[in-house]
Amino acid sequence: MNAVTTADAGAAGLGAAGPLQVQADRGFRAKHGRTTIVWAWRVGLLVALVAVWQVLSGPVLDPQYVSSPQGIWERLAGWTADGTLWTNTWITIQEIVLGFLLGAGAGAVLAYLIAPIRVVWAILDPYVMALYAIPKVALAPLFIVWFGIGTDMKVLLAAVSVFFLVFINTAAGVHQVDSALIDAVRLMNGSRRDIALKVVLPASMTGLLTGLRVSIPYALIGAVIGELVASNRGLGFLISDSSAKFDTDGVFATLLVLSIIAMVLNGLVGLIDARTSRWKPLDA
Repeated sequence: MNAVTTADAGAAGLGAAGPLQVQADRGFRAKHGRTTIVWAWRVGLLVALVAVWQVLSGPVLDPQYVSSPQGIWERLAGWTADGTLWTNTWITIQEIVLGFLLGAGAGAVLAYLIAPIRVVWAILDPYVMALYAIPKVALAPLFIVWFGIGTDMKVLLAAVSVFFLVFINTAAGVHQVDSALIDAVRLMNGSRRDIALKVVLPASMTGLLTGLRVSIPYALIGAVIGELVASNRGLGFLISDSSAKFDTDGVFATLLVLSIIAMVLNGLVGLIDARTSRWKPLDA
């Protein structure tokens, strides 16, 4: 009798869980199906654009001004063979990554320290926005005077370009934290440490990650501007040198490399976003 009852209960449990499992499987397949379609369209669009560019280059478009996919490929192959691409790319990557980490770290830490104190934030807000509004390219000559033309100048220029974006977006995330959650933790005798780590930090993570995402191109811009202004190495130098020689193949090839670097960095931030946002509800 007990065996029959157990079997019936197990069957009932399977019957109840069955539809939920089927629904989850369908959702999983639908999500990955959409992802596959999106990537297929992305690849197809890229291939179509490259093909049209190659076909029009020559008969319609002057390759001397707009280059061509074949010319860009040949320039990349030549630079790869003689080591020019790897040497200059590695230099620029170091400047971008160091500047990004320095600017993002400083911006996030200061935002979490200052933004919760409303009076301090109200005092500093106009000054922060005024400094943020300064074109970072205008700082390059001043940075050359202060730090020289070495790697430090490019790293710091990239860091300044990143700092304000991360700082402002993180502060906005802190200000949007639900005050009811903070009050609830206080009612449970939670300390300031508990409020900061268990409420403010998770709730403001969206603002921080938004700042990290939008600041990636600015880290590239800061480093490359520094190389364009004063440098004899790096991808910015390759752009300047190719432009001086009217080598559009070289300019486009360097821009392609910079785009790939930005995509990789953006992908890394996306992975961080996926790992730190597991508590969020899944999209339907």
